[in-house]
Amino acid sequence: MVKLIAGRSGTGKTQRMVSEINEAVQKELGSLVCIEQRNSLRYDINYKVRLIEYQTYQLAGQDALKAFISGLHAGNFDISHIYLKSVHRLLNTDDPAELEKFCNWCRDFGDKHGMNFTMTFRMEAETAPEGLRAYME
Repeated sequence: MVKLIAGRSGTGKTQRMVSEINEAVQKELGSLVCIEQRNSLRYDINYKVRLIEYQTYQLAGQDALKAFISGLHAGNFDISHIYLKSVHRLLNTDDPAELEKFCNWCRDFGDKHGMNFTMTFRMEAETAPEGLRAYME
């Protein structure tokens, strides 16, 4: 499953994701991972969630993020859910077509490995392309 939380800046995307992460700690059996550009959620999410500051690894682009996620899975087969805060920053693009390609990859990777993805993205839900709306609630 891939879930995209979209909206303008300041509309509560991050707080919604933080709530979902903290609820998932109580419900999910596998490991939870949260990837963000900078370490801003340190005090907001449960200590049981593996918080990764992506900029530490000096990676950029879609291929790098895919490889990073693949490496996380290779190191821990118990990951059940990966949360990506501001995925447009992690991908280094605001292009909806690139986000759709990444969401499709996450869907396929998640189906193959029993993993779910939730990510926030700065975009009006009403103006999102059809391919992205399929991932929105």
